[in-house]
Amino acid sequence: MEALTKRQQQVLDYIQASQVQQGVVPTMREIARQFGYKSMTAAADHVRALRRKGFLVHHPRQARSHSVVQMMQQVVQRALVSIPLYGSIPAGFADERTQEAERTVSVDLESLGLRSGSKIIALEVRGDSMIGRHIVDGDIAIIDRARTPKQGDVVAALIDRESTLKTLEFENGRPYLRAENPLYLNLHPSHELLTQGVMVALVRKHV
Repeated sequence: MEALTKRQQQVLDYIQASQVQQGVVPTMREIARQFGYKSMTAAADHVRALRRKGFLVHHPRQARSHSVVQMMQQVVQRALVSIPLYGSIPAGFADERTQEAERTVSVDLESLGLRSGSKIIALEVRGDSMIGRHIVDGDIAIIDRARTPKQGDVVAALIDRESTLKTLEFENGRPYLRAENPLYLNLHPSHELLTQGVMVALVRKHV
């Protein structure tokens, strides 16, 4: 197959993910909205290029008239893994809460350099204390619970029995949590600070 441009690969990834997760491919209008195109012409140009290069099959007279070629679909199905989404985690002030899995999120573990046996969970971010690391309210943080945290990592942590998402730092050998927004103070534990996992990826919703 002919090589894809960066944008063509992004469009193909979006079509593949929709086909695997929702059972249908997106319409031209949905593709245009996903990538911020003002008209469907640019979306149609990318779809035609993907057809020409052998990545899409055209189905005339159907509303959703394309599908990913079977070989590509099988690759995506092997790569995407559903991981549990354990509610939300404050990226603001620490908050005491009990987490229970609400639903799942599909991610490509291979692209993250992770194996399927990894202890991976997802947490929905609430608050704006981490905007300096481009983490905003509504993002989904992918957390590796088995990874050993190091200075500068973004971690899900339990500080004095309250959960939060912050950057791990050390001062005189003692750990504390740094906010990435000057409106928030850093968090120093009064009793204990337990890291519960390291953020390895971020999933952002497009609305």
